[in-house]
Amino acid sequence: MTPVEILFPLIFLVLTGFVCGKSGFIATNQLEGLRRFIFYLAIPVFLFLNMYRADLSQVASAEIMLAFYLPVAACYFLTLAAKWLVHREALSDAAMWGLGGTYSNTVLVGLPVIIAALGNDAGAMVFMIITFHSALLFALSFLFSSTAQQSPITTLKPLFINPIVLSISLGLLLNTVEFSIPILVLSGLDWLAKPAIAGALFVLGVSLVQYSLKQAWQSALLLSLVKLMLLPAIVWGFASMLGLPSVHISVLTLMAASPLGVNAYLVARQQKCAQATLASSVVMSTLLSPLTMSLWLYWLVL
Repeated sequence: MTPVEILFPLIFLVLTGFVCGKSGFIATNQLEGLRRFIFYLAIPVFLFLNMYRADLSQVASAEIMLAFYLPVAACYFLTLAAKWLVHREALSDAAMWGLGGTYSNTVLVGLPVIIAALGNDAGAMVFMIITFHSALLFALSFLFSSTAQQSPITTLKPLFINPIVLSISLGLLLNTVEFSIPILVLSGLDWLAKPAIAGALFVLGVSLVQYSLKQAWQSALLLSLVKLMLLPAIVWGFASMLGLPSVHISVLTLMAASPLGVNAYLVARQQKCAQATLASSVVMSTLLSPLTMSLWLYWLVL
């Protein structure tokens, strides 16, 4: 398959959502209900089932984790330091820049691309890795955001009750102990999980209507280049240096090449710093991602 064949269905769903949101066909109150169904039910069930059925012997590897998280942490601190030292901004703003350059929209964008390009087996590796993705980057961002008024426990509590983290962790646990779920229950869960990917992409498109590029497009462009090109290049280089199989390198790189996830903006809003920059970066990186993901697909897969 060519990158166009892989990406077109995903872009089509996002554009359909955007048109529905822009035209008012999907109202704000309707979007909230749809978003809750997709992100708190369909996607967690989808992730749970895939983790429950995964062949852990093929994906559970400390080397794979290291090949992804070490470059991510390095890019986070590099972006934070560059913003802090060059522009002498507050450390809290610099922390949001670090988050903006590294937090991937893996579930909505990266996962569908990886499954379409590399198959369902490659998706199992994604589920294993993203368990710690939000926890690491959000924890670092909260740590360096000195303007936060909440106690550390209150601030970090959402990381441990995140539906994505919980669903993957539960699937991993039941897989590990070889717990047998009744066939009828699995059949019902399969139906519940069917709209997860398509629904997530549609909701992403509708959500883009709420954000703007006007306030900080220059900063957003810079952060988008870090997120879409620099981070995946670092991940690819490090994974190649470790001698990982080509399919593993491709999965890790495509995960890193995913656009900035909207949750990064929600963190910035909670911490009351760099809000315009991260909101613009979510839109900019999402709009640029079809081009950059195509380049990475040509490099990695074709």
